[in-house]
Amino acid sequence: MEVMTTSHAPRRRYLSASPFNTPPVEPPVEVYQLRDRVCHDRYGLGSVVGVETDDAILVDFGSTKRRLTSPYPKLVKL
Repeated sequence: MEVMTTSHAPRRRYLSASPFNTPPVEPPVEVYQLRDRVCHDRYGLGSVVGVETDDAILVDFGSTKRRLTSPYPKLVKL
């Protein structure tokens, strides 16, 4: 009785210059100024009332004020 073995395909060479091996490009961090109107996924509409260098902003959402740190993934400038 003969036992069948599976054949494996040869491994492909790693091409360092391949366009498919490039790391994903991160989008630039949005810059906010005082009185910018913003929309947050969780808190809704608001306006920027404070800017702390490039690290954080203070946003007034009407019922609450929140300090949001950079990067701002759920915040959109209107």
